[in-house]
Amino acid sequence: MLTGRGLVNKGMPDPVDPIDPVAPSTQPVSDSDRSARPTSTGLPSNVAAALACFPLIGGIIFYILEKRDGFVRFYAMQSIIFGAAWFLFNILSSIMHGILGAIPGLGGLLAGLWALVSALVQVGFLIVLIVAIVKAFSGVRWDIPWVGPMARKQTNETV
Repeated sequence: MLTGRGLVNKGMPDPVDPIDPVAPSTQPVSDSDRSARPTSTGLPSNVAAALACFPLIGGIIFYILEKRDGFVRFYAMQSIIFGAAWFLFNILSSIMHGILGAIPGLGGLLAGLWALVSALVQVGFLIVLIVAIVKAFSGVRWDIPWVGPMARKQTNETV
């Protein structure tokens, strides 16, 4: 119907958000449903968890933004702890490299060996990061050794 103000549609109801953030879900969501369920951020759960895996920054952002999806919050907290461990290793490795390099005579050799060991540890950190991202994207809850139990404790999860 046309009026002086434009078109008026009296047959269509207003759109409604299918997921009410206030009302709790009556049905538990299975792991196979995890990728279909949107999070507080509007992203699918598996995508948000994979993005949260990026150390420190991704974890902090998604831990603050995500309020209702425990899967994303777990990966975010795991990312914060893992990123802090990686950052701490980099600081301690730089200090160790400086100390070893200052030793007269063998300092260059020892610093070179430490650089090789440090590079191997960095590759290990990177491999763990890639595995965590792939596991999160596929919807699997995976604990990074030593880090996962701490993240579960911080997010008050049991299992």
